[in-house]
Amino acid sequence: MCKVVLFCIVRYSLAMDLQNNISVLFLGDVIGKPGRRVIKQYLAGHAPKADLIIANAENAAHGFGTTESNLQELRDAGVQAFTGGNHTFDRKEIFEFIDQQQNVIRPANYPAGTPGSGSCIVEIADGIKVGLINVLGRVFMEPLESPFLVAEKLIEQLSAETKIIIVDMHAEATAEKIALGLYLDGRVSAVVGTHTHVQTADERILPNGTAFLTDAGCCGPANGVIGMDQAAVFRRMVKQLPSRFEVAEGPAMVNGVVFDIDKTTGKASAIRRVQFKEILDEAENQATTDSSKLSKIV
Repeated sequence: MCKVVLFCIVRYSLAMDLQNNISVLFLGDVIGKPGRRVIKQYLAGHAPKADLIIANAENAAHGFGTTESNLQELRDAGVQAFTGGNHTFDRKEIFEFIDQQQNVIRPANYPAGTPGSGSCIVEIADGIKVGLINVLGRVFMEPLESPFLVAEKLIEQLSAETKIIIVDMHAEATAEKIALGLYLDGRVSAVVGTHTHVQTADERILPNGTAFLTDAGCCGPANGVIGMDQAAVFRRMVKQLPSRFEVAEGPAMVNGVVFDIDKTTGKASAIRRVQFKEILDEAENQATTDSSKLSKIV
């Protein structure tokens, strides 16, 4: 009898824990049409259930910048909020819509007066509010304001409305991303890195309850060089000749991370990386195999 009672108590406790958590799916840098395409397939029936889906969309328009139609396509697929990075302003049309787009943010440490916002509050089911912050690293990047100090100011503002805050640190250097994660540990729910397009395997819950991953990876071509066509990259890297980078052809992959966050405390209770490879039919597979043979040094 005691064993039965104990089992019931444990199962009830686990159920209560699940009810008190929200699940957030964060998708790494979306690269062009292949990235948008594979996200639609993933979210249509292969992704874990999530209360909030966020994607970094700074490369959604053929690898550089984003457009209003790109964002709408991803929204229709199920993405609810978008972050940016150093390519946010690559397409001039963004200046026409970034201030009107809901839940679309760019790095907060750009100078005062830059169009768009560096943070937002996303309201999900049951009126739960989630704060979202985007900052750009400075190591090997642009000489902007300190992402540490800017993030700190925004956390203070957002904390007045919610304890659940997620930070996208768009940065080149792993050390800078790790430093920000540790610096903000206990003050935000999660810190996730973007920009390098390669998913890291260091997901963990930091000592004070912040989930951390150095880089979420990218959603884009699986066989490109961080999403770009091999031939153009080889031309530049091997022959040291100028070349225009184009988004690679072939099957695409989703890379991202899921956070489970306590609704009351804002602390992370779990973190897990996700990967998904696009499912192609036989004809498409043959076509992509043939086209890959064209990626020679030119």
